[in-house]
Amino acid sequence: MILAYDLIEKILARATNLDECIVIVKDQTQANLRWANSTLTTNGVIQERNVTVLAFISAGDKMAAGGVTRTNVDAADIDDLVNEATVAAKAAGPADDYAPIAKDWQHGSWDGAHKPTDSSIFKSFAPELGDLLKRSIAEQIELFGYAEHTHATTWLGSKGGLRLRDDAPNGRVEMTAKSHQRSRSTWEGVETHDFSNVSVSRIESAIKQRLAWQANKIEIPAGRYDTIFPSGSVADIYTYMLWVSSARDAHEGQSVFSKKGGGTRVGEKLSNQALNLYSDPQSKLLPTSPFISHTASSPLSSIFDNGQKNSRVDWIKDGVLSALIQTRASAELTKLPFTPYGENYFMEVPGSTDSLDDLIKKVDNGLLLTTLWYIRMVDPNSLLLTGLTRDGVYYIKNGEVQGATNNFRWNDSPVNALSRIAHAGKSEWTQAREWAGDISNMHVPPLVIKDFNMSTVSPGN
Repeated sequence: MILAYDLIEKILARATNLDECIVIVKDQTQANLRWANSTLTTNGVIQERNVTVLAFISAGDKMAAGGVTRTNVDAADIDDLVNEATVAAKAAGPADDYAPIAKDWQHGSWDGAHKPTDSSIFKSFAPELGDLLKRSIAEQIELFGYAEHTHATTWLGSKGGLRLRDDAPNGRVEMTAKSHQRSRSTWEGVETHDFSNVSVSRIESAIKQRLAWQANKIEIPAGRYDTIFPSGSVADIYTYMLWVSSARDAHEGQSVFSKKGGGTRVGEKLSNQALNLYSDPQSKLLPTSPFISHTASSPLSSIFDNGQKNSRVDWIKDGVLSALIQTRASAELTKLPFTPYGENYFMEVPGSTDSLDDLIKKVDNGLLLTTLWYIRMVDPNSLLLTGLTRDGVYYIKNGEVQGATNNFRWNDSPVNALSRIAHAGKSEWTQAREWAGDISNMHVPPLVIKDFNMSTVSPGN
C-alpha cells in the first residue's frame, strides 16, 4: 500500500486546476478480543484507510467547496478522486461557512508510516481475562463483552503548505454479566490508551457487588427521585448536550442555548454548583490533536477550518455558560470568539473528591443507576431527552443500597439538571456507554441529581 504522505503529495500534484486542495488520510488499525457465555469467541486485527479530497474554487469574495471520501485508494484512483471533488465544488456554489484557509504549518512526523496496533497490546489483560472467564463459569455467571484497541493516524496536507500529522491510540473494555438464569444483569466499562490502567479485578468486584445487590427486589413507582449518576451516565447525557451546542443554531433561535429575544445564552448561569466544563488538547491525561481536521462541514464544523490550531476552551466556567461550538464563519455571525469543537471534555466541581460509594452514603432516599440507553431528544428548545435505564437500578435508603428496583423510562433535560446537582464526586476518565465509539475522551464526575424524572416503569431487565 502506498504510504499516506506519498499519496497526499501525489493527489495535490494533480490538483492543478483548483485554487486550494486539502487531502486527509486516516490509517487505522484495531485489535480486538470478544467473548460470550464466558468463552472467548473471536480475536483479530482490522486495518482500514479513508481518503478525503476537498476541492476549493474561488467564487467572488468566497470559495466553493466540495469533497469526496473513499477507501482503498491507490495511485490509479487519483485523477477520478480529484475530478469528483472538483465537480462537487463547482455544483455547490459559494460556501456559507467560508473563511480563509490555513497555510504553511507543519506538525508531526509527516513522512513516517502508520504504526499499527496488534494483539500484543493485550499481553497482560488477556491472561487475567482468561482467569476471570474460568471463575465466572464456576460461579454460574455468564460474561459477555469485548476489548479493543485502536491506533488511528491522521495526515492532513494542502496545496497551501499544510503538512500535519496526529496519532491517536485508544481502547476500551465492555463487560456485561448475567446470573441466576439471566434474571440479573449488570455492566462495567473502562476507557484506556494502552490497557495499563485496566484492572480486571476491579471490573470483577464491581460486577459481583451489583449482582449481589439484585438478590433483593424492590418494586417502586415512577416519579421524581434523587438519582446518582455514575460518571459513565453523566458522560452519556452531557455528550448529547455538547452535540447540540452549535453557536449558530443558538443564535438563530433553534436550540436550548438560544436567548429569549435573540442571541445566545452565553454569560448565563446554568449550574447551582461552581461547575467547570472545558476542552484542552494539551492535556497530559487525555491529549488530542493540536489541529482541526474535518472531512465535511456541519453545524459544528467547517472544512474551511481545517489546519487551524486547537486550544483550550472553557465551555462552562464557575457554573456560567462561557462558550458554544463555533466555526470561524459562525463566530463572525455571532460576534463571539472562535471556539471549535473539542476532542476531549473535562467536567469538574472544584473541591469534590467523593467516590461513588461516598455519594451513596449522602442519599437518604433515591436511586443509583448503572447505565442509560436509547437516548433520544424530545424537545430541542429545552433539550428534553428520553431514554431507558439498563442493567441495574438500585434503591437507596438512609445512605445504603437496599436492593434492585425496576427499570424506568426517563424524561429530563441535562441542561436543567445542571441547576439540580445535590452532590458531585471526583472526576474520572470514563466510558459513555450509549455513545461508546463515538466519543472516548470524557473526564467527568459522578453526580447526584435532585428530582430526576423517572416518567414510567419499564418492564425490561
